[in-house]
Amino acid sequence: MAANGGGGGGGGEDGGDLLQAVEAFFSDTEDAVVMAFRVAKSQASWSVAGRRTRHSTKPRVLALTVMRSAATQKFKVKLHVLKQTPTGMQSAKIYKLKNLNKVEAVSSDNSGCTFVLGFDNLKNKPVAPPQWTLRTRDDRNHLLTGILKLCKENLGRVPKIVGMDVVEMALWAQANAKTLPSEGRVEKGSVDTGVEKGGKVSVESELVSKAEEEDMEALLGTYVLGIDEAEAFSERLKRELTALEAANVHAILESQPLVEEVLQQLDAAQGSVEDMDEWLGIFNVKLRHMREDIESIEARNNKLELQAQNNASLVEELNSLLEKLSIPPEFAAVLQSGTFEDARMPQNLEACDWLASSLRSLEAPYLDANYVNMRAVKEKRLELEKLKATFVRRASDFLRKYFSSVVDFMISDKTYFSQRGQLKRPDHADLRFKCRTYARMLQHLKNLDKSSLGPLRKAYCHSLNLLLRREAREFANELRASTKVSRSTGAWLESSQGGVAQGTGGADTSTVSDAYAKMLRIFIPLLVDESSFFASFMCFEVLPLNPHGADEDKDEDGDGGSAAETNGSDTKSTEQNPAELESLNLSLQELLDGIQEDFYAVVDWAYKIDPLRCISMQGVTERYLSAQKADAAGFVRRLLADLQSRISLQFNRFVDEANLQIEKHDRNVKQMGVLSYIPRFAALAGRMENLIQGNSRDVVDQAYMKLVNTMFAVLERIAQVDPKYQDVLLLENYAAFQNSMFDLANVVPTLARYYQQASEAYEQACTRYINSIINYQFERLFQFAQKVETLLYTISPEDVPIQIGYTKMDLRKTLKASLSGVEKALPAMYKRMQKHLTSEELLPSLWEKFKEDFMDKYESVEGLLAKCYPTEPLTPSSAEMKEIFKNFIF
Repeated sequence: MAANGGGGGGGGEDGGDLLQAVEAFFSDTEDAVVMAFRVAKSQASWSVAGRRTRHSTKPRVLALTVMRSAATQKFKVKLHVLKQTPTGMQSAKIYKLKNLNKVEAVSSDNSGCTFVLGFDNLKNKPVAPPQWTLRTRDDRNHLLTGILKLCKENLGRVPKIVGMDVVEMALWAQANAKTLPSEGRVEKGSVDTGVEKGGKVSVESELVSKAEEEDMEALLGTYVLGIDEAEAFSERLKRELTALEAANVHAILESQPLVEEVLQQLDAAQGSVEDMDEWLGIFNVKLRHMREDIESIEARNNKLELQAQNNASLVEELNSLLEKLSIPPEFAAVLQSGTFEDARMPQNLEACDWLASSLRSLEAPYLDANYVNMRAVKEKRLELEKLKATFVRRASDFLRKYFSSVVDFMISDKTYFSQRGQLKRPDHADLRFKCRTYARMLQHLKNLDKSSLGPLRKAYCHSLNLLLRREAREFANELRASTKVSRSTGAWLESSQGGVAQGTGGADTSTVSDAYAKMLRIFIPLLVDESSFFASFMCFEVLPLNPHGADEDKDEDGDGGSAAETNGSDTKSTEQNPAELESLNLSLQELLDGIQEDFYAVVDWAYKIDPLRCISMQGVTERYLSAQKADAAGFVRRLLADLQSRISLQFNRFVDEANLQIEKHDRNVKQMGVLSYIPRFAALAGRMENLIQGNSRDVVDQAYMKLVNTMFAVLERIAQVDPKYQDVLLLENYAAFQNSMFDLANVVPTLARYYQQASEAYEQACTRYINSIINYQFERLFQFAQKVETLLYTISPEDVPIQIGYTKMDLRKTLKASLSGVEKALPAMYKRMQKHLTSEELLPSLWEKFKEDFMDKYESVEGLLAKCYPTEPLTPSSAEMKEIFKNFIF
């Protein structure tokens, strides 16, 4: 190690001994010791306001070490603060030199050996930085120039120097320059501060910043003489100082008497000061010892006080934790082996409350996170979990057996069900009262172990499903047995018009639809109530249900279904839980599955008696379906939807059978007059309109469309069998359809559309038929007129009589053949029409249409002859022909 690196040693050790001790301390590390100094560390401590700041001084050793970086080949410099103990050196603090940003002298120390090292990573510390005091200025300069040299070479910068004479430090560095390796591996003992031996370094550029250099140049520039070297400037300052001191001495000597008096006073004051200094030294030692004793006492008192507070807090925490970990024996007995009788339920519920709160108190955030993983807490949590599992298993076994026993008791008692001659409304009030006793326990089971509710829900659904199916089966059987009505025929075209047109041969079948409505009125509110009670009793997190259907569906006996009872755990959520709703619907499917078969049996029974009663049953079902808006009653809605589909299927079956009978209507047989299904459809439509309720309008309209389309298609097909009487058959049947549908078409839009279609078809058939009657007698006359009209497109009217076949002679022959004996021909035509028609009421209107069409054509012929054959008048004239019609007597 370089010489003087361990300057400033004390305590009987020279500099070399201190350096050896420090090197021995760092022998096990890769750090190389550059220098080491004994220093006094003082820390400012503030006292009462108005008094001086006092310092506590402690001996320390400052050691500067370096370690070359293998990557950058630069030194990593550290400043170690060491303290000596009886066992050797100990590291008190380590500073990295790269964080050093300021070196500031302490102004209160006139010797200049005390300074403060400012590190930028310690700016935010609330404690003031320590002050370091070296023995001599040489030690101070040695340490600081070494630090500045290392900062310059390894960091490329120097810290800011405040309150120190930089020129003095630079001159000292010139006089005491040493070498510091910059390349190669750093070996212990080969590192020191300073510059190369024998070399000369310009330290001004290293120790003086640019700003300070500019200030110095400005200061030197105030002198007239040019100063090139610091030695010359220093000599000049000394000479000026000597001159000033000589002038001062001369001035003092001139006032000798005063000086002597002052000297006497100074001697007296010096003696007093020396005495006071001696006393102050004694007092200072005593005060220092007293201060150390007070600090020691205060430290012990603080530790004891802190220990007492910690002990009190610890005892309080342990007592609180022990309260949470203790298990009351009465609760443990109830949870492990208690009974579930009605009288014991308050104790069971209280034990459940305690168990739930105890488990919750052992979990974060109710328990401090530091305690959660404690062994005692884990063991107690495991014990509580075992206690919970035991109670949940016992309670679940009891409830499964309890549900089964209550339902079995009700099934074994026949008075609960409908019997011969007596319909009995199902009453589950007693069952719900017994179940409600355990509603709160189910809520506790959900809080303790939500998975335990699954088997309990299945057990309840299985037991209650047996009861509901038995009640529905007995009620449906007795309902059908007690309903007296004549069976109608489904083949509505096979009987006579008087019987089948009414659909049931005159029998009143309203009791059939009434029986179905009563089935719904009794069981739909019951099923909704059961769904609501099940959702509440089994702790499903869904919105509450509307337990009733429409108000008008209450039974006339006045004992409507009861509302769903709550179990004390009201649902607070305002939004539906999709997962819980799906789980509830699956459970309700299991609870109510199979009961739909009895509803289907009633529908099939009603269809066999009177198929048209499907219309009223459809309306009743739609009314109930529209009343079920609660989501949790999903199964009830599906049941009503299935009933609606089944009723529609049965009614469509009836419509298909009727449609098939229309298609088979007297096929291959000549038909005359009005077909039988026309008036029977009118009677059927009238009855269907009387049975329509609610939204079943669409179902009936679909039936109308299917039947009427088939009727019109079959009518057209039958009419084509005999083309001679085709138009007569069409006009008679379309007229009959209009006459029978007139009233209904005014109120039913679907029938009004078909009424209009029949009216158009009737007009077309009438026109064709009238033309055939006219042509039968006057075809030759009207054909001659038609040919003349065609000829007029090419020639003038005057040239028509000279054409071959259109001469006046040809005209006379045609008129004679057509109009000869016209007075007798008209009655013959009337009788022909009378012979063709089977409906006498159509003859007057057809004859009037005949007269109108005939006279229109006759007047047209008369005008044509007057234009082309002015000398050949039409006989009889149109006026005479009108008189002939007017004098015609039927």
